[in-house]
Amino acid sequence: MLFNSWEFLIFFVLVYGVYCTLNVRGQNVLLLVTSYVFYGWWDWRFLGLMLMSTAIDYCAGLMMEHSDERRRKIWLWVSVGANLTSLGVFKYFNFFIDSARVALETLGFEAHLPVLSIILPVGISFYTFQTMAYTIDVYRRQMDVVRDPVLFGVYVSYFPQLVAGPIERAQNLIPQFIKPRRVTTEMITSGATLVLIGLVRKVIIADMVASEVDAAFANPAAMSSAGLVRATVLFALQIYGDFAGYSDIARGTSRMMGIELMRNFEHPYFSTSITIFWRRWHISLSSWLRDYLYVPLGGNKGPSWFVYRNLLLTMLLGGLWHGAAWTVVVWGARHGASLALHKLTLRDQKPPMKPKLDSASDFARAIGGWALTMALVLLTWIFFRATDLSNAMDVIGGIFDLRGGLGLSSWAMPVGVIALMLFIDIPQYVTGDHTIMRRWPWPVRALIFTGLILAMVLLRSNEDVPFLYFQF
Repeated sequence: MLFNSWEFLIFFVLVYGVYCTLNVRGQNVLLLVTSYVFYGWWDWRFLGLMLMSTAIDYCAGLMMEHSDERRRKIWLWVSVGANLTSLGVFKYFNFFIDSARVALETLGFEAHLPVLSIILPVGISFYTFQTMAYTIDVYRRQMDVVRDPVLFGVYVSYFPQLVAGPIERAQNLIPQFIKPRRVTTEMITSGATLVLIGLVRKVIIADMVASEVDAAFANPAAMSSAGLVRATVLFALQIYGDFAGYSDIARGTSRMMGIELMRNFEHPYFSTSITIFWRRWHISLSSWLRDYLYVPLGGNKGPSWFVYRNLLLTMLLGGLWHGAAWTVVVWGARHGASLALHKLTLRDQKPPMKPKLDSASDFARAIGGWALTMALVLLTWIFFRATDLSNAMDVIGGIFDLRGGLGLSSWAMPVGVIALMLFIDIPQYVTGDHTIMRRWPWPVRALIFTGLILAMVLLRSNEDVPFLYFQF
């Protein structure tokens, strides 16, 4: 059930109509049942895996509550081990087996290794990381144990953010599920605005460029250098529109029900350094990796080489989280190396989220930093999108071959898409308000909202295009 489908609209209207009539306990029961319906819409067999993860982590939390330190650690590893085993089998088993087979054959050995026919459950990486965060926080005594199984089940399965995040912390969601929720007009209007913005990002920006990106990466040899650059830029727009759009819709639908989800994007393409980019892109994953991987590895403590190692390992595993392929491993390694290099140049200074523009030199430095960051991000996106390493090198090689003409006339559509993105992002970036549109004068607001809705109706693809991050 896709957010940009008529099925979801009908589903949400029906759920919301009942939701608003219930007390807090009834709302939680309704959310639990409907979240399972939402998730089972793809394949009801996926529910068994999520229920198992929920049960294990719920029990692990309870067992840690009154245990001594040794037993608490045992139950922590039961939870972490079960979640990582689930990920390993369903997401990475064939990847590691195939990699081992290739390595053995390269060394001259004939390898006949087992391969499993497995369907990757939608959103498995998101909800396993979310449940692991809970048990780790309980172990660290940063979170109280959740005794109510319905409450914990809703935390794991909450349908707005279940299949593509944000990866929420129990400290944020659980208290909101406990207290009575009174939905206000402000929540409804701001939530609906976020949903509209998210649909615009998905339907007009991401889906409109998807076919051209697919065609270019499917046959890079047939493309000019300018065409491959164009396809790379379009993919950067596609993945941002697709994933940020999902996050906006998730936050909007949730806000309409009185539950506030964290911001997952803060205009990452305005970043003036790679460090700032990762503070603005997929914030819930970046903060998860920081708190549950980077810091336990040692974080910023120790000698410089130790810190750079931690950054590289964290981003390598962050890349692997995105998929079972060497392309995303390289993608993560490139970002890890870039973060380490930038940290080396910072000399322990913390870069500001927004650059100072007090002088011409500040402005020039900001423009230079932005251009360098975007060049690095765009080049690295190629590995993320490519089908394999050979495909990635074909695209990069084609770009630097400088073959074919400039093809300036073909940039009309990308420029239009960029203009729409900036029309949404610049007011949000300047004000810090993601729903600033609804504060504009009503004639302007009515004209813009009507135009965006008409554009979505006219430009919407005839086929439902899945969100890119559903594969993770």
